[in-house]
Amino acid sequence: MKTYWVYMLLCADESFYTGITSSLEIRVGQHQFGVDPKCYTFSRRPVKLVHASDFRNVDDAIAWEKHLKRWVRAKKMALIENDWPRIQKLAECVNETAAKFFGESSFDSAQDDTGTRATAVLGRRGRD
Repeated sequence: MKTYWVYMLLCADESFYTGITSSLEIRVGQHQFGVDPKCYTFSRRPVKLVHASDFRNVDDAIAWEKHLKRWVRAKKMALIENDWPRIQKLAECVNETAAKFFGESSFDSAQDDTGTRATAVLGRRGRD
């Protein structure tokens, strides 16, 4: 069965790039070596793999990639650090609309995806 990867790179300019691939090692190498001059990461090298999640279903992988791309930087950093309590806190909606429609408690959109394996690779030996 094929494995699909949703990955996040930290670029030299401190921005993040999120993508999807069926060959993580090859794709990260392509980013690192600048195979495509039109790619976002081309002028932001070197890049560093900081997160990867694997999926068996391509539709699930695409959905997770789109979801991650909408996250704010602080939430992405919490994911890299595998800090699910902070991700949950950052996902809470605490504006007036939330109080009006959801009462005193804030609305929480964070969910721990138990069907996927999220791997933070920042600082892992041999993968830096």
